Amino acid sequence: MARDTLLQVKDLSVHYRTERGAVRAVDGVSFDVRRNEALVVLGESGCGKSSLAKTLLRVLPRNVAHVGGEVLLGGENIMAWPEERFRREVRWLRISMVMQAAMNALNPVVRVGEQVAEPLRVHRGLGRAQATERAAEVFNLVGLSPDFLQRYPFELSGGMRQRAVLAMALITEPELVIMDEPTSALDVLTQASIMNVLKRIKAELGTSFILITHDVATSSEIADRVALMYAGQISEVASAVDFFHQPAHPYSKLLMDSVPRLRQSGRPVHIPGEPPNLIHPPSGCRFAERCPARFGRCRQDPPVFELPNRRQVRCWLYEGGGGR
Repeated sequence: MARDTLLQVKDLSVHYRTERGAVRAVDGVSFDVRRNEALVVLGESGCGKSSLAKTLLRVLPRNVAHVGGEVLLGGENIMAWPEERFRREVRWLRISMVMQAAMNALNPVVRVGEQVAEPLRVHRGLGRAQATERAAEVFNLVGLSPDFLQRYPFELSGGMRQRAVLAMALITEPELVIMDEPTSALDVLTQASIMNVLKRIKAELGTSFILITHDVATSSEIADRVALMYAGQISEVASAVDFFHQPAHPYSKLLMDSVPRLRQSGRPVHIPGEPPNLIHPPSGCRFAERCPARFGRCRQDPPVFELPNRRQVRCWLYEGGGGR
């Protein structure tokens, strides 16, 4: 593990129990996050992004049938820790999370300031006055007036509630913040404003981020690196510059070709077909049925090939380090 690596995920898997069989939502996922780095996890709905995020914070639903792999935080496998130790030492202290649709998750009958300050009172043992004072500082950091501490959630706009939830995730100064679709329910201007806040926090506090999203345009604003998920697996990991300008995996190329651009001569393309059933996933490459570059080897499940500049590609085209 590199000295500046904060989080390392190794062969992580999560299966859910359903009436039709086990859903392999996350299936052998590996990646790392460095300190003061923003990793964007991209992918279509249902590819396992949210399950990945919840697994890292150990807040999975009750119908989990299997969890495997390792999650190393500062070199220690926190997946092996008892729940009480994980709750006491990791959750919200070293890793926090902004859940999907989190701006609607605030308690409507409790003042915003009390909710934002609560992690300090629970995890740090601070008194009400100290916790509220710190909450006011974090409100300033995320671009909210401390006056809003005394408001109720219904008195705030959607963008303000999103900032308040972000303040709650930052209040304990965690090393890593996981954000699951943080801008999906916001208008374009508010999305841009939230992304600017995240960039400022990253620069000022050195916080690392994992941003879970399907929005290519928004994610490009903050990404240092990109991990593209497909059908429970990671297809490609690359620097943001490499991914957005020279995608390697066939799925990455089709995804980027489907995004409208200002200086684009032709029309955006669509990705044919649909993702496979994760109860009975195909035995070979999971993208093969939709891939224009498939060939005979694709009937076998490809490994992850290591390429220069920390790039990883799960595709037989890159066997031997090259591409076709």
